[in-house]
Amino acid sequence: MNKRNLAWLGAGALALLAGFGALQAGPEPAAAAPVVPVAAAPLPPAAPPAAAPFSADGMQARQAQLAVWQQRLARARQSLDSYRESTRYPHESRPIGEHPDQQRPFDPIADDKPLRNPGGEPARGVHLRTTQERVFVSGAESVRFTVTAENDAGKTLPLLVTRAVAFDLPDARQAIGRPQVAVSFTDGGTEPDLKAGDGIFSAKLQPSVQGFADYAGTIRLQLQINQDGQQGTVNFDVVYEPQVPAVWVAGVREALQAGSLNFYLKANVSQPGRYVVSARVDDANGKSFALLGFNDEVAVGMQEIRLVLFGKLIRDGAPVFPLTLRDVEGFLLIPDRFPDRAMMPRLAGRVHVSGSYPLAGFSDAEWTSEERERYLAELTRDVDQATGEVDRLTGR
Repeated sequence: MNKRNLAWLGAGALALLAGFGALQAGPEPAAAAPVVPVAAAPLPPAAPPAAAPFSADGMQARQAQLAVWQQRLARARQSLDSYRESTRYPHESRPIGEHPDQQRPFDPIADDKPLRNPGGEPARGVHLRTTQERVFVSGAESVRFTVTAENDAGKTLPLLVTRAVAFDLPDARQAIGRPQVAVSFTDGGTEPDLKAGDGIFSAKLQPSVQGFADYAGTIRLQLQINQDGQQGTVNFDVVYEPQVPAVWVAGVREALQAGSLNFYLKANVSQPGRYVVSARVDDANGKSFALLGFNDEVAVGMQEIRLVLFGKLIRDGAPVFPLTLRDVEGFLLIPDRFPDRAMMPRLAGRVHVSGSYPLAGFSDAEWTSEERERYLAELTRDVDQATGEVDRLTGR
């Protein structure tokens, strides 16, 4: 074989070896592509974890808390409802059923007490029945008093008034008061409703002519009595003020205004200040219906005192018209002293009869004021807070 052929054989062998090596190594990897960051997809919202069950102690505590808030809610609702109901009408125009003690203001003050001896021991089987026409007196007004003795069965017993005197209860800083004034008690006959010999002893005290014309304060009328040998003492107290600050003038004006019925009473005022006046209203059937009031500053001179019969009170109560205004009393309030009032003359019995009006002519709106709205808002917040806590604790 010549050299030329040997060269070709060597080249072929090398090529074969190179190919075999390439097969063993495998293909050359391609160049890596650049890495591009990919935004993470948002995760779905996680489901709320299942509420862990309360332990026995935890459940008991939660129930106790719920019971507390339920009680608070009940009280809050009751307070709100009660306040709203009680303030439907203004203070100066109320159902008289709310003030049973004001229905007959001029009835005598009656009392029933045991006869007590000077040592304070009660006499067995003897009662003293007393009446007093009024407590507060001004100007030339007088007060009538009565006293009678009865046994346990209500039978009148013989009685003697051995002594009766009136005297002032002076300031404790004074050594002595005024001289005592004798008062005569007699057994009936001098009064239209009493009979001689009926066992009811009566007397009148008129401070302005019985030594107290220039005195302002408490006057005590003290009786020494004898019932079949048993001694006892009875005391009556009146509060006297010499001045009469204003007097009523005949004539009452009425007007249907702003859905309410207003009564205007005329007064001649000699001393200015805050006057307090009250009156009663009955319907046509004689049923007591309303208590009216006035509490305001009044100037000197001829003035009108307005008494308001609130429209919603009329709508709710539906009284039978015409209405009767009766038993008017008033006084000047005197602050920072005693007596704290000077009385106007009483207007006893019927004072005015109204016209007749249809119920539809009166307003059905509740009374409102800044104070009432503020209290209603506060009470409503209490209800809302308690309701929210109850809802939270019950999972609503």
